[in-house]
Amino acid sequence: MRCYWDEEDVWFYFELDAEGWVIRQIELQGPELTPIAAASLLEWQQARDAGRLAEYDSMFGGTAEPSASEWEGHDPQPLTCEEFEEVWNMARRQITERAARNGS
Repeated sequence: MRCYWDEEDVWFYFELDAEGWVIRQIELQGPELTPIAAASLLEWQQARDAGRLAEYDSMFGGTAEPSASEWEGHDPQPLTCEEFEEVWNMARRQITERAARNGS
């Protein structure tokens, strides 16, 4: 699903598990839809366990903590798996390329 937050001009894209918990999250900001986050819960947990959480967070961000059933004030729009994967791949590529250019 995806939701728009007009206060920050950000589109949020979410992949949820069967219980409604976010397992991957993408954030695209502004009219150019610049990726500012593309986080995976599994990767986040692995980074935490390896002591590299700050590095992961600074590059890819994090995922929403409450399950989707607890969210308020959003108007979710459905997405297909293919649509999510297309946005995920674009966001990860752009974030990784930006980090490489900046020497991160």
